Amino acid sequence: MAKIAFKKPGNFIYPVPAVMVSLKDKSGKTNILTVAWTGTICSDPPMAYISVRKNRGSYPMLVESGEFVINLPDEKLVKALDYCGVRSITKVDKWKEMGLHEGTATVVSAPTIEEAPVSIECKVTQVLPLGTHDMFLAEVVAVQVDDQYIDEKDAFHMDQVGLVAYSHGDYMSLGEKLGSFGYSVRKKPLPKKKKKASDSKTAPQKKAVSKNPVGRSVKRSGDWKKTGSRKKGDK
Repeated sequence: MAKIAFKKPGNFIYPVPAVMVSLKDKSGKTNILTVAWTGTICSDPPMAYISVRKNRGSYPMLVESGEFVINLPDEKLVKALDYCGVRSITKVDKWKEMGLHEGTATVVSAPTIEEAPVSIECKVTQVLPLGTHDMFLAEVVAVQVDDQYIDEKDAFHMDQVGLVAYSHGDYMSLGEKLGSFGYSVRKKPLPKKKKKASDSKTAPQKKAVSKNPVGRSVKRSGDWKKTGSRKKGDK
């Protein structure tokens, strides 16, 4: 396999999540921002990030409130996902135009998107100026999920949601499952042995016979007794 090097390096890490970030400023105004530069940065405490350009209409809202909600869209929300990324809060009401509804978050003041199957509430802990984007590091303080994907054991089935990804300018659905974490080193179950025809017949039951060698001690009903050698005529 031959490879060529680009003259100018760029971000080629694809696919990535494409999410809808909902926020609210101190005056009560809300908005939806589409973000592709996002992801997990820590497991404990749970932390995530979003990177946003300074010239975006939602940037001042993020800085002012220090809170946001990452909403994971399913395939039905792809049009809204794209729209909220190419239209500005200064010109349109994205909620109204896309027929979306504000939900109530459990911890932060920013709203969730009712139509999104997963809403991740975040509080900003640090802002890192990087260049074209500023990275907002945040702690995950609450998560809401659509209860239709919860089974009787309270397990959430992310594989049934129909999430989407963003790859080099295109929105993509997720493909079929190829494996699960750790499957490459997981031991395969041994194949069950086939029963032989002779094994199917009921074997005769045998009685357990306790051996009592001459001159040795044996345990019977919890007592130890000494046995002697048998003489002629003994029965």
